[in-house]
Amino acid sequence: MKSISTSNCLLFLLSVLVFSSCHDEITTSYTYHTMIPVYLEMSDVRARIINTEAAKPLDNPGKIYIYEDYLFINEPTKGIHILNNSNPANPVNLSFIPIEGNVDMAVNGSILYADNYVDLLAFDISTIDDIRLVKRVEDVFTQMYHHETGQVITFRDTVITTENPGWETGGWMMDNRISFSANFSAASQSYGIGGSMARFTLSNLHLYAVDESTLRVFDVESPSDPIFVKPIDLGWGIETIFPFEDKLFIGSNTGMHIYDASTPNSPTRMAVYEHVQACDPVVVNADYAFVTLRNGNTCRNGVNELQVIDIKDLYQPKLRKSYPMLNPHGLGLAGDFLYIAEGTHGLKSFNVSDVMSIDQNQLEFLTNQKSVDLIPGPKSLIVIGPDGVCQFDYSTPSQLKKLSCIQVSNPVNLY
Repeated sequence: MKSISTSNCLLFLLSVLVFSSCHDEITTSYTYHTMIPVYLEMSDVRARIINTEAAKPLDNPGKIYIYEDYLFINEPTKGIHILNNSNPANPVNLSFIPIEGNVDMAVNGSILYADNYVDLLAFDISTIDDIRLVKRVEDVFTQMYHHETGQVITFRDTVITTENPGWETGGWMMDNRISFSANFSAASQSYGIGGSMARFTLSNLHLYAVDESTLRVFDVESPSDPIFVKPIDLGWGIETIFPFEDKLFIGSNTGMHIYDASTPNSPTRMAVYEHVQACDPVVVNADYAFVTLRNGNTCRNGVNELQVIDIKDLYQPKLRKSYPMLNPHGLGLAGDFLYIAEGTHGLKSFNVSDVMSIDQNQLEFLTNQKSVDLIPGPKSLIVIGPDGVCQFDYSTPSQLKKLSCIQVSNPVNLY
């Protein structure tokens, strides 16, 4: 009996060890997009002919842009999808322009501007079925050059599956590494409308493009013949640009820069409003700038809040009030109504006619609508997120009505 008891004990201990070992090996897999560095010869890139291709499904949408009845959706580092959006309830995917290294775009009349690594490209889109490259401005986005090798350093969007959630290296790529307000105020009839995370914008017959440290100025008085004017140093951490009248509001991870562009080819600094380090898109009306601050992959030390900044005196912007948010990304302003993309938390809308009581005037919080950026357009509110691009009827601001959604072919987690 003693021998049997000892054997049972040994079997019990062995089973405990085996099952404990199995338990320790159980892990959770996470799939996310990340960027792998790649070195390229620009001469090889320029040698490749760019021909418009048949429509492709959206895989990992980035920037969005409205021009007339068309919706342009960037596929980061790959190109631009073109959709006929004359009926927002039924957008039609028309074609795809393959543009290596592309992350930003803007439309001036019938000319589409897009970055191609270090070059600026101008496409004639007057005949949407016959898009043609009409000019290449070389070596203007020089921040992408690797100074030691003379090659272009870029990043390839790569899907990674790992046992770790990817906080250090991943996340959905609509972040400021590739960046990521409806500017009705700046959009004449010949200009399109970009989102609040845009790095390209048009104003006063000029194209303005920002990277991490520089504002680059292009004369586009002749739309098909963009001319690079000059770079303007802004300091590090630059993220977004938003035009209002003849001013440029530039968001950075440490503050908001205000530039006077009344002399369009030579904008001058008026003021810098500083805040804690955080990702920072901005939209503006005549009296106030609305800024969302958030923490995240590239802005860990930030806060999650909406700041309202008094800009009646553009040389002395002052914080009027801040409101806690969950993880705000892009935002859009349409009259007295502000729409905020709250990342994985959803989509919020507010009446901001009284900037001192915005928290008391929340209209809706759509918790099932993951969102990163948006544009209140002339026909619909266009919202982009990790799952795709959705459009809403917002004629009744307090009750958004979903019109359509374009799902992505490879949805990933948004951290």
